[in-house]
Amino acid sequence: MHVLYRVRSLRLLVVLPLFLLFSCASLRTNMMLANIKPLREKTKIAVNKSTDLSLVRDALPASLLQMDGLIEMAPDNKELLVAAAESYSGYAFAFVEDTDRPRASKLNLKAREYALRALADNEAFIQALDKPLDAFTPTLAGFEKDHVPAMFFAANTWLKYISFNLDNPEVLMDVPKVEAMMFRIEELDDQFMYGSIHAMLGAYYAGRSKTLGGRPDLSQTHFSKAFAISQNKYLVFHLLYARFYAVQIQDQALFEKTLQGIIDAPQNLLPERNLANEVAREKAKVLITKTDEFF
Repeated sequence: MHVLYRVRSLRLLVVLPLFLLFSCASLRTNMMLANIKPLREKTKIAVNKSTDLSLVRDALPASLLQMDGLIEMAPDNKELLVAAAESYSGYAFAFVEDTDRPRASKLNLKAREYALRALADNEAFIQALDKPLDAFTPTLAGFEKDHVPAMFFAANTWLKYISFNLDNPEVLMDVPKVEAMMFRIEELDDQFMYGSIHAMLGAYYAGRSKTLGGRPDLSQTHFSKAFAISQNKYLVFHLLYARFYAVQIQDQALFEKTLQGIIDAPQNLLPERNLANEVAREKAKVLITKTDEFF
């Protein structure tokens, strides 16, 4: 009896320090993340306000790796996961996809995985990712408005990844799932990020031929909503409008007018999104030189 008691006591003495060690480590991690949160938030604001694309392009890779390291320390931190998904997808869009599509594909896949991890509290959704659409769609009812940021970046990067892998039939089979996610996001919060879900749906309906579900009428409707919500200040929406809608309806005049409007738009049109607007401006300058490729 006494021997058994001593054995149990020894086990407790071994387990207790380990428990305290892990608890202290978790506490230190949380305290560290809390301490650097204001810096991360201010850095994000500064980056988004920047108009120096070269400076941001050179600085972002180090920031992305730093974010990876923070996630290694706190793998279930939803805020970090969403921030990483946004940063990786933004970096791919701004600086990679026009010159290195295979790398952009990998970056969007990584961003998607981060965003999906931020949605892990909906276990049914995670378990249904590889299931048929009729099993997947009902799980979206488990999401609420506060899930929209993670849902948006998951759907956006998923659709981007598909666009870079159109020769893979298995990847194409996921399109209806992304579509279902977009509809749920629209239901929950269509104002998120200046109405980005409407621009995404607009590009989606315009990026497909009519035989494959393309709907120029719905594309125009969604782009109009995105323009209204953003007050025509978020130039990325206009870039997508020219690239997808104007091309789909084969309206060269609209294509050129829209791109020229982006190029001529004033700086600081939307100060908190200067970076995105400058990216749109540079892409518009390139795209307008390729008019003959689309018409």
